[in-house]
Formats: sequence, C-alpha cells, structure tokens
Amino acid sequence: MQATTGAKRAKAFTSMIKYFSLFILLLLFGCKDTYNGPSIPDVPVSEQINVTSLQYPELRRDGGYVYLNGGYKGILVVRQSANLYLAFERACTYDPTAACAQVEADQSGLFIVDSCCGSQFNFQGGVMAGPAVYNLKQYRTSLSGSLLYITN
Repeated sequence: MQATTGAKRAKAFTSMIKYFSLFILLLLFGCKDTYNGPSIPDVPVSEQINVTSLQYPELRRDGGYVYLNGGYKGILVVRQSANLYLAFERACTYDPTAACAQVEADQSGLFIVDSCCGSQFNFQGGVMAGPAVYNLKQYRTSLSGSLLYITN
C-alpha cells in the first residue's frame, strides 16, 4: 500500500513539474517587450523638398543638413551621400515633452546635440553621449530624381 501511495505522489509531482515548466515557458515566450523608447507623439509626416533647390544649398554636399517644419518638434534632414538622405525628429529622446528638448547640429558640425539635457547624437541618429539612451526617431526618406519625400 505504501508503494502505491509513493507511486501516486511521484506521478503527481512529475505532472506538477510538467505544468509548472509549461507555465514558465509561456511566461518567457508569451510576454513581449513593446517599449521602443520614449513616447514621442506620432504626428503625420508627409514632406516633399527639392534637394537641388536654392532654398537648400546645404543639401548639395555630403554631411550637409537642413531643418524643416513638420514632425512633432521639427525635422532634421541630413545628406549622407548624393543618393542617401536621412530625416530625424528633432525631439530629443531623453525627455521629448520638455519645452527645450530640441536637437540641432552642434556649431562644430560634427554631431547633433540637445542643449537642454546635453545628449549628443551622430549624424546617423545614434546616441554618442547621454543622458539619452535611445537613438533619434527616424522618418522614412525616398529620393525620386531631385525630390526627397519624407514620411512616417
């Protein structure tokens, strides 16, 4: 009789371990981290500029940049090469809702800075120095002839 009781307990314990393991696996793989950084408000972005226009002479050379109205706090367009332009939201990712949190190219022209918190970013939008830990929000760009389309 003790052997039967022991066998039942062992079977119950094994069954409990299987269910517990399944529960742990569901927790691990069922939960998804959906936090992708600071909450910069999503606003519709649909801009079009002529990169050869006299209005944007800075976009005729690699490393040149211009500021546009649009986005949440403005858009920074950077020319990487004749065929590649990047567009970033100007709201700093450290505290995008702060009134002064707006990035701009440093006077040296070597990086992008938020003078409010001191965060620095490279011209590909990556963080170089904090307190920001998230890259700048990037908008899609598409070049058709000399027309650059910027959208989200």
